[in-house]
Amino acid sequence: MLRNLACCLFGVMSLAGFGQSSSNTWEFKYPDDSRPGSLLNLRSLNEPIAGQTGRIRLNVDRRSFVRGDGAPIRFWPVCAYGYRLTPDQMKSNAKFLAKMGVNMVRIHASISPKGKGKAITDYDEEEIDKVQRYIAALKAEGIYVTLSPFWANGGHSGAAASWGLGYGDGEDVWGLLMFNDTMRAAYKGWIRHLYNDPNPYTGIPLAKDPAVAIAQIQNEDSLLFWTFQGIKPAQKKILSQKFGKWLINKYGSAQFPSTWKGAEQGGDDWATGTPALLDTWVLTQPQSGPMQARTSDQMAFLIDQQREFYTDITNYLHKELGYDGLVNCSNWITADPVRMNDAERYTYTVADVEAVNRYYTGGLHKGPNSGWRIDEGDFFSDKSGLTDPRNLPFNIKQVVGHPTIITESGWVHPLSYQAEAPILAAAYESLSGIQGLYWFALDAEKYNLNATFDFVTTSDGSHPLSEWSDSVPQLLGQFPAAALIYRNNLVQRGTPVVHEERSRQNLDAREIPLIAEDPSFDPNHNGGDNRAGVSSAIGANPLAFLVGPVEVMFDGNPQRNLVADIQKFISPAGGRIKSNTGELSLSPSSGLFQLDTPMAQSIVGFLDKSGGTYQTSTLSLTSTNDYAAVTAVSMDDKPLSTSHKVLVQLGTVVRPTGWAQEPSTTIEGGKSVSGWKVVNTGKMPWQIQRIRGNLLIHNHGLTKATVLDAAGYPVSTIAAKKGSEGFYIRLPEDAMYVILE
Repeated sequence: MLRNLACCLFGVMSLAGFGQSSSNTWEFKYPDDSRPGSLLNLRSLNEPIAGQTGRIRLNVDRRSFVRGDGAPIRFWPVCAYGYRLTPDQMKSNAKFLAKMGVNMVRIHASISPKGKGKAITDYDEEEIDKVQRYIAALKAEGIYVTLSPFWANGGHSGAAASWGLGYGDGEDVWGLLMFNDTMRAAYKGWIRHLYNDPNPYTGIPLAKDPAVAIAQIQNEDSLLFWTFQGIKPAQKKILSQKFGKWLINKYGSAQFPSTWKGAEQGGDDWATGTPALLDTWVLTQPQSGPMQARTSDQMAFLIDQQREFYTDITNYLHKELGYDGLVNCSNWITADPVRMNDAERYTYTVADVEAVNRYYTGGLHKGPNSGWRIDEGDFFSDKSGLTDPRNLPFNIKQVVGHPTIITESGWVHPLSYQAEAPILAAAYESLSGIQGLYWFALDAEKYNLNATFDFVTTSDGSHPLSEWSDSVPQLLGQFPAAALIYRNNLVQRGTPVVHEERSRQNLDAREIPLIAEDPSFDPNHNGGDNRAGVSSAIGANPLAFLVGPVEVMFDGNPQRNLVADIQKFISPAGGRIKSNTGELSLSPSSGLFQLDTPMAQSIVGFLDKSGGTYQTSTLSLTSTNDYAAVTAVSMDDKPLSTSHKVLVQLGTVVRPTGWAQEPSTTIEGGKSVSGWKVVNTGKMPWQIQRIRGNLLIHNHGLTKATVLDAAGYPVSTIAAKKGSEGFYIRLPEDAMYVILE
């Protein structure tokens, strides 16, 4: 009820409160940051040069990373499109990212041939040159690289009409890479140029450059996803023939398996050894008898086919191309998160690193262009992740013996409550042991001060907004404190609350696991909002991800399964969820998160507008804001109570100038959904809601409070006083950062 009231109150304010800078908001500006004197520059957290001590390797626990010299390293990563910038802008972008706490960039490029008539054996030489130059710029700022060179999406696959595969230019080529020999051979040629051609900007090929920490084989594709249905008949026949050979290896004959009797399909052609492939939907359904036998065999074949492909490419990278860094296979989901996701992750275990792409969308965004932009008239639900904890993107079941990274994530526009995202990510990644959440996407040299599509203009001069930019003050501006927390390991890893061991037969049979992630959602692939939540009768509370690590071991012994009693960490009806470390607390009913560790403390969410006080062990916050994120982090490796330098980071709601929304409902899946209608997308510049409140830090050694601008330069000192309980400040209304000394 409190959450709904806050939402309604804020809706009225948001409709009238984001005009020109006023008593409610202040205009975001990013000043020249090339000057000396910034008090908030995290470049020193990075090595002078990425890879100077050698390759990034797996720690002895095989769940985390170490540098070449064995020192542990944690990555605060982003997906950045800096390789599309000019050479000078690339260098500037790299310096900026390092300053904000970033030490890993995923380059999601496309090196397949482009342009009408290009042969499948061609490659995009210009794209590779840009990637090489950008890697050199990042390396010089101590930033490592995760390299993603291919996506089967039609916009990336280029001139498919001349590839001889039966696809037209711009058509998606989902799945082909994993079973079509021509496509695979071409891919090997593409990455041979990528990894073995000399980099003119460093003098060494990427295969030998330790700054390239993780080689990702491909982005977002799987034989276990719905896109399997889009494989064209001629290509599906090739896969069916491979299935026939697989059956011979299992049963010793190309004849109809006796265990399948009663599950015949119209497309079966046993004369040529090509059994029909069942639709993906069939694999998502419970089966029995002959159909269970048939679905288990097809599932086993698809798992083996993916593993064979990933094994082949991993070996090719290492043995043929001389790359001795870490490898990740892919990062995708399946058609059924309960019955199939573990099988997908199992196919990745032939390499080093597990990965998945997961976003937080805040519910439904519905409009004609909702996959990529925000228009007037769009509907959106606007749920804070604090009130929707089962859909938080870091609720990941991790594979024992392999670090897990989230190679794309973000709080997708037009969410109001994005200021919560970096702090939540830093906290819960640390709790669970996830080794990096890559923010998607940083699409500007520094901040994106024009995140609009100017080719569409409304009658009042407004433009649609980009849905995917993270180069905005409400997200990127919250990086420094979050990066300090995560990279300096200021939040403890919890003890596992679920440990599951699954046999290969268990995966083939698509049996229900102890616990499954709620369905991920991606508007590029999923219509509407189909994340209704996993409702299967599984063996562990789905809120377990927020209590401690959840892990799975493959080819293990189910007798060693463990589900901890977590009820003492979860209040009735999930009203409050505590980590088993005692450091994190999330209250979905009120929409409030608190982090409380010796060197980092945070209060994030929906506040008592009447001026209630919120406390951690070292902080007391009083505010009249509806929603805010206030974080304090020690910058001198001392507890907050005795630190001589503390960063206080502030976040509220950010919108374009003139943004307006009104309460609305829509019908989705036959049900009425409440939310908001975009009345006006507004214009640049960004307007940030003023924060109003007071902060007490129980530290008697602090004497000075300096307000910083967005680039970390001192602007002014603010009213502060020492008292019997510690150091009091009035929070600056028009700033994101304060340094206490």
